[in-house]
Amino acid sequence: MDTSETNNTSGTGSTSGTGNGGGQLEEALQRLHASGPERDGWLSNHAPMVVEALAAHGRAGAVHHWLDLYRDRLEDFPARVAPITDDNWASALGDPRRVADWTDHFSRTLADHPWRSVLAEWWPRLLPGMYGGATHTVIRAGHAVRALLAGENTPRLTELAHALGYWAARHQPVAGVTALPGAPTAAETLDAVPAIEPGHLGFRDRLAAVHRLPAWAGDVTDPDTARARLAELVRAATHRYATHGHGEPTMLVHAATAPNAVLRTLDALPRDLWAPSLHAAWTASAAVTAMYGPVEPVAYLPPTRLTAEEVMEKALAHGDEHVIKLADTALDVGDEPALAAALRAVEISRPLV
Repeated sequence: MDTSETNNTSGTGSTSGTGNGGGQLEEALQRLHASGPERDGWLSNHAPMVVEALAAHGRAGAVHHWLDLYRDRLEDFPARVAPITDDNWASALGDPRRVADWTDHFSRTLADHPWRSVLAEWWPRLLPGMYGGATHTVIRAGHAVRALLAGENTPRLTELAHALGYWAARHQPVAGVTALPGAPTAAETLDAVPAIEPGHLGFRDRLAAVHRLPAWAGDVTDPDTARARLAELVRAATHRYATHGHGEPTMLVHAATAPNAVLRTLDALPRDLWAPSLHAAWTASAAVTAMYGPVEPVAYLPPTRLTAEEVMEKALAHGDEHVIKLADTALDVGDEPALAAALRAVEISRPLV
């Protein structure tokens, strides 16, 4: 398997530690860039997201051990089909067979242009299709951007190429959704999201069954207001997991982690993209809520009060990729209800090993 092109995105030329990670993050990303973004035909490779989350929260020393536990879930990088160019990219958008071609395209583009300008050009093109790959596409991009904001080097730029390539290949818009009346707050409007009809299996089948969603923050155009509302959404969705996560412990994580990926990307984007980012993030979070929310909430009181560091340590010991990523988002939110949600995920999710 030839991965030479996808593994050589240029940047600073350095693979030494920059910002979060101390070098272990770079080593882990280099291990992972020989692997594809999916396994078993459609399931996402979570490893690049998890190792970045661990490094960002002071657990870089654990990334190689965690990767050793996860390595059986990695598959070789897929074969190339044909080069994607500035003239033919639109016809390849949303074609999962072209993921290697898309990664090559972004590798070349990032070699020739600053990564922020590449992100600004492609963000509005990709944003409508953030539901592809069960929202893991935008989540992986958010982790890649956070790493680059902490410090630029070649492995981190290569990871952005892989993340954007995955997003472009799995690009999947949601259309034909009727807007229902919303409520003043994100929490209240998430509570108003109607569940899809029972009987639908799999993410794509469930997503196709989302026909009605309440509107929220649709009139926001000011960038600073958009940022504040997006933070409100992330907080509300994270808190909600504690009482609703039992509906589907794995998939409901994305109601919080997908909008948080968008939130952590804002500082790398032009301000005029902040409001459209809020609107897309709301639709994604609401859609996941509709697809997997339980009929009734269950009251949850965490067994003990833990610090943020202790919560991340518990998530790491548990090992499940979604548990770690929800803990990552909970630590971003930073309040006690968010930490309780992360503990709830530890309780109801299956451990990695």
